Amino acid sequence: MNDPAPSPAQHLSIAHRLEAVLVACALRVLRLLPPIRASNLGGFIARTIGPRLPVSKVADHNLRLAMPELDAEARKRVVRDVWDNLGRTACEFPHLAELTETTGSGPGWVVKGAEHLIALARSGGPVIFVSGHIGNWEVLPRAVAAYGLPFASFYRAAANPRVDAMIGAMRANTLHAEVPNFAKGARGARDALRYISRGGHLGILADQKMNDGIEVRFFGLPAMTASAAATFALRYNCPIVTGHVRRVAPARFEVIVDSPFRPVDTGNRQADIATTTQLLNDRMEATIRQKPGSWLWLHRRWPKRLSRSSFSR
Repeated sequence: MNDPAPSPAQHLSIAHRLEAVLVACALRVLRLLPPIRASNLGGFIARTIGPRLPVSKVADHNLRLAMPELDAEARKRVVRDVWDNLGRTACEFPHLAELTETTGSGPGWVVKGAEHLIALARSGGPVIFVSGHIGNWEVLPRAVAAYGLPFASFYRAAANPRVDAMIGAMRANTLHAEVPNFAKGARGARDALRYISRGGHLGILADQKMNDGIEVRFFGLPAMTASAAATFALRYNCPIVTGHVRRVAPARFEVIVDSPFRPVDTGNRQADIATTTQLLNDRMEATIRQKPGSWLWLHRRWPKRLSRSSFSR
């Protein structure tokens, strides 16, 4: 008789098992703290440790490329703010299910541009939401879902299956709605297209480097950018809604929802995709410039070989 196939848990390394235990314990502790204290704790730890990590050199490099007008001290402040926001976002995550839209001064969010969500929910049909890793980006799906527009997303699984399962469970609990997640890649794109064709709503974080995307400008520099939003919207003539989450205070946010627009279809599909993708990058850049420390500068957005003469500053 053949032995039964080993379960996924049996394939976990000791490091993965230990990591899962530590993450579970951390989440338990964070849930015991009030949202504001959890946010403050995360911000303190991240801004204390983060700027000393090697990855912060990537952020400094990106800032030299994109915002050469900043001197060394200004870049340090931005990097510190990036880590502060990232730590707060991570430690607010376990509390998102309990946060709601509010008119008070406590934890939660207000939505600016809610009229656009109300109109889209009434009209029905597919919608594509485009944002980036700005403020606490995890708030956006929850806030939009509260207006009857829960959206599916592209998803990159965590390396640790147990940690990935924890993250997935928290996201599902936060949304209060069942929506699919599509794996990044060709198969996920096909699945997302089918979902949109049936009237589904899709959310895309379009600010990271996409090697199989198209080259458009971002902060005036050539940047490989995901073109899925433009491609899908043109194919199904559906509106695109840009927006972002602005951090106001610990565990308190403004969700900014811009006016929906439909890409111009001239009949030249590739040119129209490029034009729309450039427009999305321009909108995101304008948002980031308002508060540079709110964006995740830690990933390599531009080619390593890219340089500016102002690097001597």
